[in-house]
Amino acid sequence: MKHVIALDVGGTGIKSALIGSSGELLHQARRETPRERGTDTVVESVLEAAAELRAHGERRFGRPAAAVGVAVPGIVDVGTGTVVFAANLGWHDLPLGALLADRLGGVPVAFGHDVRTGGLAEQRIGAGRGTEQFLFLAIGTGIAGAIALGGRIEAGAHGAGGEIGHIVVRPGGAACPCGRRGCLEQYASASAVGRAWAAASGRPAADAADCVRALEAGDTRARTVWDDALAALADGLVTCLTLLDPGTVIIGGGLAEAGDTLFEPLRAAVGKRLAFERMPEIVPAALGETAGCLGAGLLAWDLLGG
Repeated sequence: MKHVIALDVGGTGIKSALIGSSGELLHQARRETPRERGTDTVVESVLEAAAELRAHGERRFGRPAAAVGVAVPGIVDVGTGTVVFAANLGWHDLPLGALLADRLGGVPVAFGHDVRTGGLAEQRIGAGRGTEQFLFLAIGTGIAGAIALGGRIEAGAHGAGGEIGHIVVRPGGAACPCGRRGCLEQYASASAVGRAWAAASGRPAADAADCVRALEAGDTRARTVWDDALAALADGLVTCLTLLDPGTVIIGGGLAEAGDTLFEPLRAAVGKRLAFERMPEIVPAALGETAGCLGAGLLAWDLLGG
């Protein structure tokens, strides 16, 4: 069976899959992103994941993968397959596309930004189907967006379109790896919520999911942490609405797993901040954590012409 390799590299995990010609998931795998062991170790882990998938595909289907699609965070140069800057991984000018092609014997490599590839998948087969103007927001280790205008996912003139997590919402606030202070993802990402709850609860290992559980149990400290994060997220979203006027905002990533605990108060907070802007639909992503891999697979099949 003809198939492609799909890789979705994140700040906490590397998701990988084999994807068939109809977009079906044939095999899935995941490994942790070993950030604490340095950037070179992360790169090698990505290459190993790809090599393992290639070997699995050859054993199971009797042929190697026809192409590879890889989705990575940060600012990317799609044409050269270069990660220009990925703050959460510590990558600068990394030729990941060439490294993958070399490790896999010259197989064609399609390259994309992780959230834009997730937005591509949501556009074609997920919550964005039939919607030409939408904003896809992934809230996980960081925050980034995919901007769909006229039915296309826009990368921007320099490949940095959609870096919504670096909108400054709290001027002079917390330092961000990008070099600014007060960026949205320092207040409203899952990582930021986890850090704030760890400090408020006195539990150093606590994360965002723990905060949500405490919130739903009525903990007032968790309510304060959550409300602060939602206020920052609403401020950032309203800036996006003013600039882009999307009809729909699709939210995915780890924080979206909070469900109505996130979506109901977020809709209310955004509505209170609007002036002349029209309120969009704010909905959960349909593809969950598979969006990045599915989008990377779509890029690989597009590279092959089908």
